[in-house]
Amino acid sequence: MAKQIALYNKIFLGFIIGLALGVTSNLLFSGSPGLAWFVTHISEPFGRLFLRLIFMIVIPLIVSSLSLGVMGLGDIRTVGRIGIKTLVFTLIVTSLSVLIGLTLVNTFRPGDGLSPEVRAQLLGTIRSKEAGAVLKPSEVDFGIQTLVNIVPDNPLAAMVNAFKGEMLGVMFFSLMLGVALALSSPERTKPLVGVLEGLYEVTMKIIDIAMKLAPYGVAALLFTLTARFGYSVLKQLAAYVVVVLVGLAFHQFVVYSFLVRYLAGMNPLTFFRRIKAVMVTAFSTSSSNATLPTTLKVAQENLGISREISSFVLTLGSTANQNGTALYEGVTVLFLAQFFGVHLGLEAQLLVVLMSILSGVGTAGVPGGSLPLIVLVLESVGVPGEGIGIILGVDRLLDMCRTTVNVTGDITAAAYIARSEGSLQAIPD
Repeated sequence: MAKQIALYNKIFLGFIIGLALGVTSNLLFSGSPGLAWFVTHISEPFGRLFLRLIFMIVIPLIVSSLSLGVMGLGDIRTVGRIGIKTLVFTLIVTSLSVLIGLTLVNTFRPGDGLSPEVRAQLLGTIRSKEAGAVLKPSEVDFGIQTLVNIVPDNPLAAMVNAFKGEMLGVMFFSLMLGVALALSSPERTKPLVGVLEGLYEVTMKIIDIAMKLAPYGVAALLFTLTARFGYSVLKQLAAYVVVVLVGLAFHQFVVYSFLVRYLAGMNPLTFFRRIKAVMVTAFSTSSSNATLPTTLKVAQENLGISREISSFVLTLGSTANQNGTALYEGVTVLFLAQFFGVHLGLEAQLLVVLMSILSGVGTAGVPGGSLPLIVLVLESVGVPGEGIGIILGVDRLLDMCRTTVNVTGDITAAAYIARSEGSLQAIPD
């Protein structure tokens, strides 16, 4: 029996095929009515169907994953200082990761370089299909009214209008639902938790179906893009990949080294050597959840973190402490804004920071789990969510790298909390 090709290899193959056929078609048949008909009636609709499948599950994913993630903190009155330390560490380090990403994008501007004509045509093509569903850049205003609007007067209406500027309301409702569940009697809320867990499982299955279609969707999207605009977009895409990898590497080996040295009291070289199995597993699986058993074992046996603290912090972190994903989302949103020529001022970028932090809590710890949440951040600041199709072909490598950063962040948090609680045992080399 022939060996089955792994999904991520299929996606990369779809990326290469779509890219090659699109560039070739542009070089040989640019301006041809036949090529225009094929792009308009075949490749573009198929690629858009794939994207709409991702768009479709954004709201149920946000409501279920974010509320369950917050509920997973447990009753603050019971969890006490360990829960508070974990939450504060997560928010501070995740905020730092997003700021690193935004600094790099604003400094190197990987999305710049397209000619005004190509950018206008590309933006016009995408937005004409949306019929005004996305915000105009001028409508993005992070001020007092935005803070007021975070609290929705009608959560259902906020869900209906989520892609027209009310996504923060949906996220706030989901957060409050999770807090209320954490503070309520488990016996009384068990039916509702069961519904949310069922919704989450179904949403994950839909994501799984979407990812199985990804090789064909990516090929169609890349063919459409390059058949229309040639290879002019490839320079920006390559620069985007470099910026993401530089940001992730800085967070992994500079930020975490500092935290490990001064918060956990460990030698960074010893720390990274002892968690090598965790990093390799995270890189190969692209899943924080799949890496969790290895993470727990390594934390207890190689780092001397107690079972009680490692079980709580690492299990929570596999879903809620997504530093690498938050950095990646911030870079991606600003890159696509630059790519489409959508100016994001300070207020809009603050909104990106806030939503990337919240999305880090709600991101599923599975391959491709962050893609639907990037769509909602894009739409909330006036960048076409359809633009995510541009980066899907290179997402696999970035997913592997950001998962490694996510899991390293989980184990760094566990080491710090264990030391602060006086339960970090010294393990001899």
